[in-house]
Amino acid sequence: MSIPVTPGLPVPGPATARLRDALLSARFTPDGLLDLLGAPAYAALARGETVPAVRATEGVADPAATLARLFLLQRPVPEAAAKAALPLAEALADGWLTGGDGGEVLATVDVRPYAGDGGQDWWIVSDAGCAVGRAAGAGGRSRDVVLGVGGASTTLAQLTVRRPARRVLDLGTGCGVQALHASGHAESVTATDVNPRALGIAALTLALSGAPAADLREGSLFEPVTGEDGYDLIVSNPPFVIAPPAPGAALTYREGGLGGDELCRTLVQRSADHLADDGWCQLLANWQHVEGEDWRERVAAWVPAGCDAWIVQREEQDVTAYAELWLRDAGTHQQDPATYEAAYGAWLDEFAARRTRAVGFGWITLHRTGTDHPSLTVEDWPHTVEQPLGETIRAHFARQDFLRHADDAALLRTRYELADGVVQEQLGQPGAEDPEHVVLRQRHGMLRASAMDTVGAGFAGGCDGTLRADAILDAIAHLLGEQPDTLRDQAPRWLRPLVEQGFLLPRG
Repeated sequence: MSIPVTPGLPVPGPATARLRDALLSARFTPDGLLDLLGAPAYAALARGETVPAVRATEGVADPAATLARLFLLQRPVPEAAAKAALPLAEALADGWLTGGDGGEVLATVDVRPYAGDGGQDWWIVSDAGCAVGRAAGAGGRSRDVVLGVGGASTTLAQLTVRRPARRVLDLGTGCGVQALHASGHAESVTATDVNPRALGIAALTLALSGAPAADLREGSLFEPVTGEDGYDLIVSNPPFVIAPPAPGAALTYREGGLGGDELCRTLVQRSADHLADDGWCQLLANWQHVEGEDWRERVAAWVPAGCDAWIVQREEQDVTAYAELWLRDAGTHQQDPATYEAAYGAWLDEFAARRTRAVGFGWITLHRTGTDHPSLTVEDWPHTVEQPLGETIRAHFARQDFLRHADDAALLRTRYELADGVVQEQLGQPGAEDPEHVVLRQRHGMLRASAMDTVGAGFAGGCDGTLRADAILDAIAHLLGEQPDTLRDQAPRWLRPLVEQGFLLPRG
């Protein structure tokens, strides 16, 4: 598909490669920016605070400092400094910069250095002033504003299962960061958005990063790809915010125009129709906690037939905290008190009408297996995890498939290995002969912990892939003076959860 030309945005063309070379030469990269700014100012940028970076680059006669002030901090720089840092005439002609004529130049968009999955130097383009957050959020912006990479974007990128794919769909591409990641392992990438401006910026992100162009399509949900072959991977950081109706004023990047959590439900339910066999769908979502309903059952009902699913709630906010978060994001808190109070009231009225007491935020992963006996895991996990989690997620579904087909006898015939990084902790009073508790703890992935008795801990310690489970249990029974049949009968009750949660891995 041809690269969209969007008024007010640069036009990627032959000179884009020379601009990229200039960014690399100046070390306007994640590592170079860290060296330039220092760790405190670099970390402050990630929090949306620009003052330390402004001070760190002020008066510094260095191309990286010039580029940081131009593209990250949106500050004008002298034309001579810009000419020393990049191909000035071409950047002006293609619309990356404005001004000139011997004075100062200013960037028309933000460009943020970004590290790829394999350490590649990439750059994310967004609307001016949107590469890093601001205290006012999107306050004062037009409804079609396109933000840069935020916490949600990086979370989804690190959750995604990365494996060779023929076709990938980035639904609601925004600045194009998910499409950029997908370009590294897909033969073709389709990126959609209801916002034409987002498609133009996504094209800039891909072009400036030297990635293959995506097939960019305008439209809502799955409309742009209706009737086409299924995708091996669908990723989406959709406009999931649950907000009161705001006809003509809703911010496109965060509000999808459907009431409540209907957009997320629709995305999940329709995804199976657009997945190839063995395909994956991974998205971020918000869901309502409705009075009198179990949120787990409510969200689980979204999962389409023929798909295994893993739904993880990472955070729950009561409706007041949720409303305040997104009112700040829109800059409403900086308006007059009466306007803020009215807006706040509208959010609370919307939640009351929907009997919503809280909102959950989390991840949803679907794997199209075609099974008549799907695996469905729904859990609340607000604890720390180790990113990236893509391989952890893939392995989770592989274990669920094993458990689906393994009865208790098959469990005991299997050889297991202790997962990498699992350690044993013994808790008890100092000097005591025996511990009060034995805990297995993961140091990678979900970082789970599981309390074990003596048999379970001894079994886990003996799992190196060489002996079948029943043989290990028989040896433990001999050491403890127990009946082997008794330990074998009891083992599946604790062995199955250890496999499900990734402490033990079936060999082969």
